[in-house]
Amino acid sequence: MSLPTTMKAIVISGDAPSLKEVPLPPLEKGCVLLKAKAVAGNPTDWKHIAFKIGPQGSILGCDVAGEIVKLGEGVDSNEFHIGDHVFGFVHGASVRLPTNGAFAEYVSLDSTLAYHCPPNCENSGKDSLPEGPITNYEGCVTLPVSLTTAGVALSHNLGNKLEWEPSKPQHDFPILLWGGATAIGQPLIQLAKKLHGYTKIIVVASKKHEKQLKEYGADELFDYHDADVIEQIRAKYPNVQHLIDCVSNKETIQQVYKCASHDFPATVLQLVTYSIKDIKEEDRRDNVKITGTLLYVAAGHDVPFGSFTIPKDLIYREDTRKFIKFINPKLLAGEIHHIPIKVYKGLESAIQITDDIKNNRNSGTKLVAVL
Repeated sequence: MSLPTTMKAIVISGDAPSLKEVPLPPLEKGCVLLKAKAVAGNPTDWKHIAFKIGPQGSILGCDVAGEIVKLGEGVDSNEFHIGDHVFGFVHGASVRLPTNGAFAEYVSLDSTLAYHCPPNCENSGKDSLPEGPITNYEGCVTLPVSLTTAGVALSHNLGNKLEWEPSKPQHDFPILLWGGATAIGQPLIQLAKKLHGYTKIIVVASKKHEKQLKEYGADELFDYHDADVIEQIRAKYPNVQHLIDCVSNKETIQQVYKCASHDFPATVLQLVTYSIKDIKEEDRRDNVKITGTLLYVAAGHDVPFGSFTIPKDLIYREDTRKFIKFINPKLLAGEIHHIPIKVYKGLESAIQITDDIKNNRNSGTKLVAVL
């Protein structure tokens, strides 16, 4: 098939996203070109605009699902073919490659980190979808950033082996997930359960999500609306050694840190760029370390990011690849579910999605645009 030379894409224009006509993205070695069928929003999209991380004119968006229309040099032609349905993540609005992002009609995707969709994948035609196994593009596109981040956090960062339903817990202590109903919290609960990583999965979320999160595998839910939520957690679980801040803002990082064990070495994992310097001095403890995971590092090259550059980490890339290869068949078998979805129509609606996520209009749901 002959491809157009230009396409529509959502780009950073001043302090807002806008729809523009731009050239098709370049196809780097190992990449496939997708005709996008569905895209999904993430908090990182609006943050790339608000915090001036993304260059002017760069294409936004990280989650994409679609059909392969071209193979780049170095792609494994035994695994990937023109016409295949795949999904994955890109670094939208990146400094290194501002000409590629998920919010576009055509997207360049790193085949090493690509997931395969179920057979005969297409859009559902519905306005919303309950949580469930992936059967369509909308379900697939909810997962690349959130599920992959969850998998890398548990395996690469926190040392869980990629073993499905082992009989004994991998760690002899509970894990705390603050923000259990977030787009990353929901797959984290499912994965921590299936990998049997911990003696218990404790989540902090709104009480309204309790039924759903317990179905995924959460053992106990604490409501973050309670003024004494930290005291409640510490009284019942004084020795939590692994904690993930799925919200990762200035307030939650302080709260999660306070829940960490006082008696054992503990690790707080956050999803932006916080460090011990962001914890109030009077709360800092020598036994608690703060670490982070940023999926952009999986690309395998230096990542210019705001005022600093994250150095390339080929072990992180390999661990990400291993997780994707491990989890893809489990996804296709329905063993991990996508979260509830709200569906928007047309590429331009990614502008509304970005605004809705920025203003917290997406409690417990993933916002998806179908093209």
